[in-house]
Formats: sequence, structure tokens, C-alpha cells
Amino acid sequence: MRTYIKPLIAIIAIFSGLTVNGQNEDVMIESNPPVFMETFVGDDGLAFQMILDKQLQSAPRFGFFSVTDLRPEWGKIQMEDYLVQGKLTYTILRGIDLAAGFSWNPVDGIRPSAAALFTYGNPQWFALFNPRIDLSKNPNLDNLILVEYKPELSIKLSLYSRLQALYVHTFGLDLHARSYVLLRAGVTWKDLSFGPAVNFDWFGPDKVFKSNIGGFIAINLF
Repeated sequence: MRTYIKPLIAIIAIFSGLTVNGQNEDVMIESNPPVFMETFVGDDGLAFQMILDKQLQSAPRFGFFSVTDLRPEWGKIQMEDYLVQGKLTYTILRGIDLAAGFSWNPVDGIRPSAAALFTYGNPQWFALFNPRIDLSKNPNLDNLILVEYKPELSIKLSLYSRLQALYVHTFGLDLHARSYVLLRAGVTWKDLSFGPAVNFDWFGPDKVFKSNIGGFIAINLF
């Protein structure tokens, strides 16, 4: 049986939050991360992902992070693979954040979870390391690495590439639960990215392999 555990994906924004009491006018929130939405159409099925990352204007060290990840398969009426996460976040330093909230998937139901976010970014590069653990019996430990490269071709056009890798281990059973490698390549025009894409997944202790090859379109909504 598949173990549909995914971490916080993606993740296309750097947390900020260096406001100090008495200096709110000097040190403001450095960015307003957009709502990221991606649709992936492949030979095995469809995938839809939405990521929301926002900070409180009155207390910018605190924020809310949410991920919705849906993966229906062609020919199946009932969707077997989905993930919904919601977490409160706290910025320790720029690029270092802690998060706590819930994770919901069809195998384990709703579980409390905690995570850390280590991020680095500039106009061309974005990198993320995101360990996450369930706060429950037989917890799953997720380790996610994500790297984006977006070299500019013109004012409105740039290349887009993304490598995203995940490994999930179940502590109580000492077993591989799930791992994947996601690859994206294409172009970005203004706030719209599109191009070919592939998902490679391994499920369960036997690492049953599955692939999904197709194309993606993604948009940032401010």
C-alpha cells in the first residue's frame, strides 16, 4: 500500500521577518510571497499544487504556510493521493524558520507535525532544505531538497528549471515510506512558467517505482 506522505513543497518564497520593536518603519517585510499554483498533466494522471506563504503585517516574524497537493489518476473515480498542510511559522533569522501545524493525507489522516525551513535565494537561484516530522506514534521523517535556476533572457522572459527530491522514512517501522524526484524545465514569461515535466516516485519498503511524464504550467498570483 502506498504511503502518501509529502512534505511542505515547495515552496517558492523566502521567509522574511527581521522587524525589531521600535524599528517597524525601518525594517519592513522584504517581500510579499505570491500564491503559487501549478498544474501538471502527464501520461499517468493529473497533479495540482497550491502553495500559500504569508506573514502577519503587525507581527512579521509570524506567518501562515499552507500546501494543497492533489494527484488524481486517469481512469480512477476516487482520488487516492492528496495532501493538505497548514502551519504557523516563526522566523528566527532570515532564511531560517520553524513551523508547526497539521498534515492530512488519505493513509494517516490528520497528524500534528513540526518542520524547519532553511532557504537561500537571489534573482537566479533558489534553494530549500525542509526537514519535517510527524508529532505522533510511528512518525514519518521527511527530508526535502529543492533547487530552482532561473537565468534571465530579457526583462519579461527567463529560463526555468527545478529539481525537487524527497525521502520519507518511517521511524517506528524503520522502513522507507516514500521518495521522489521531480524535474521541471521550461521558460517563465512574466508570472507564468511552462514546459516539459516528469515525476519519478518510489513507494513503500519495496520501493515500487512509478513515473508520470508530461508538461506543467505554473503561475504566481500576487
